[in-house]
Amino acid sequence: MVIKAVKFRKDGFYSQPFAFGGEEGMEKYDLNVRYRGSLQNYVIDTGDEVILVDTGLPAGTPEESPNETSLAYTGKDICSYMEAFAALGYQPEEVTAILLTHKHADHSGELKSFPKAKIYVNADEVSAAELQGLENIVPVTFTDGAYYEFPACQKIRDGIYYIKAKGHTNGNSIIVVENDGLFYMIHGDITYVDEALYANKLSVVFEDIAAARETLDRVRAFIRNHPTVYCGTHTPQGYENLETKRVMDLDHPVETVFEEYDFSKQEASGKYVCSICGYVYDPAEHDGTAFADLPDDWKCPRCKQGKEKFNQA
Repeated sequence: MVIKAVKFRKDGFYSQPFAFGGEEGMEKYDLNVRYRGSLQNYVIDTGDEVILVDTGLPAGTPEESPNETSLAYTGKDICSYMEAFAALGYQPEEVTAILLTHKHADHSGELKSFPKAKIYVNADEVSAAELQGLENIVPVTFTDGAYYEFPACQKIRDGIYYIKAKGHTNGNSIIVVENDGLFYMIHGDITYVDEALYANKLSVVFEDIAAARETLDRVRAFIRNHPTVYCGTHTPQGYENLETKRVMDLDHPVETVFEEYDFSKQEASGKYVCSICGYVYDPAEHDGTAFADLPDDWKCPRCKQGKEKFNQA
């Protein structure tokens, strides 16, 4: 069995208030501290099947143009998700199953490009707007009992487990792959950066903060009890951990390499992009109303996050 990263954005960042401030408040943390960001999802090649964990941003999602006050920035395009997938040597028709961590478009954006694959989705998430119109969804109800520290799981294949992990969204899930004595934990956004895992901090993006705390506690307990390779979506540490088979040691964090970003060359288009779900606000589609003129309490129509989570495009 081989796990590969599908890399499609690089050189992004996640600010410390964004990555750490979920419980204590963003004001407790330094906006000028920025951790490395990226976007990647994963392929599990069993030798008999090609299984995806998530499917990237939709083709055509514009890049963001962050400024000094931006909380998060998903990064610069390397290529589209589908181009990155093809670069690994696969064709869409080879994919038999997709395991969705959650609904947000940086995880679900190209589901439509795999019509022959069964899309496994936490049953609590199937009503999400991002998943409508898909006829190949398999709702997962977690009937296989506990998986170590986690109360509810579904065995997908030998050594591949789909685990209920509510918090970031109400239908959030984790995938664990057992291979050669290691546990590869492929998660959506339990943390955005590994520094938050080590520091035991929640991000500011959640639908249920109490559940998010319980899930992070279970993740950390699992890591303490099992040799775990932690594969995230939003940090280069996700694929660095995978490629080096780095086992997480919560008592000895990997040294942080901070992101130094040059904000001097940004150009504004008038459009704004949600750094959480990829929703694009285009004034032309809203009677010409500029983003700056939206009410302060305006929310992203897709993921319900506030204006501060948007960057210029």
